[in-house]
Amino acid sequence: MRAVVVTEPGGPEQLTIAEVPNLVAGAGELLVRVVAAGVNRADLLQRQGFYPPPKGISDVMGLEVSGRVEGFGDGVEGWAVGDEVVALLAGGGCAELAAVPAAQCCRPPVGVDLVTAAGLLEVAATVVSNLDRVGYVDGESFLVHGGTGGIGAFAIQYVAARGGTVLTTAGTAEKLDQCRALGADVAIDYHEDWAAAVKEATGGRGVDVLLDNMGAKYLEANVASLARNGRLIVIGMQGGRKGTLDLSALLAKNALVTATSLRFSPLERKAEVVAMVARDVWPMYESGRIQLPTEKRFALDDVRAAHEWLESGSASGKAVLVV
Repeated sequence: MRAVVVTEPGGPEQLTIAEVPNLVAGAGELLVRVVAAGVNRADLLQRQGFYPPPKGISDVMGLEVSGRVEGFGDGVEGWAVGDEVVALLAGGGCAELAAVPAAQCCRPPVGVDLVTAAGLLEVAATVVSNLDRVGYVDGESFLVHGGTGGIGAFAIQYVAARGGTVLTTAGTAEKLDQCRALGADVAIDYHEDWAAAVKEATGGRGVDVLLDNMGAKYLEANVASLARNGRLIVIGMQGGRKGTLDLSALLAKNALVTATSLRFSPLERKAEVVAMVARDVWPMYESGRIQLPTEKRFALDDVRAAHEWLESGSASGKAVLVV
């Protein structure tokens, strides 16, 4: 089968398409004939050598796929060959076949084509699992950085649908307008003093929950932007790995800082999250309460262009590889 491989850590030029051994489904697994695979920032980090897969997982990139069931291993029930499926993976999605624990698979939302469906699950699972982790309550205030990215655009709509007050950041006037159109109550240019703008917009209170993909660069400002009993969730390191944390600021706010990686979560947690997404999020897509993401489609052979687009700074929405 054909798969995306990295010749050595580095830029998009290190990506190539190679023939690798065909997969078979193990016990409890579905074998998926991949139609499309979502491309995420975690793939960029893995390509650069900064985010290796968990032990025992394929070195082939790809954390989410859509496709049709090609076969299944012992112990799998409720699936038949040819069924449409979307799957959350720890790796191995950018290939013609993927072997996935059946518990990490679900049907796509009704009425959504399989290529578009390839870019839905990882984003939804990331947001839903993290809000669940910190006990988000409907109606609480919420800030997400990068409101026009895949995670940001989904998070804005999902929290708004749950009655929350949504704040977000973006880098251009056009993107700020896009954030407001998605349902953000407050959209802030991150080139400015966005932490001061958050404080002003919340009457000095700060936000209850903050979802951050920047890491070190924003750590102090993120803590300053929390309300009392606020929760900061770090899910990325685009702004570096090591920052300064003022513990007295945390103590004064009785605040929480947590960092998560869904990729390294145990199977039981991933199964729980996929079930939550199918139960709570798919109906929102089917009813139109949440818009399907804008997407840019690339052929598998154009995987380098997909990575370049995602890294360009001008990308909005999801990148999807059509296999």
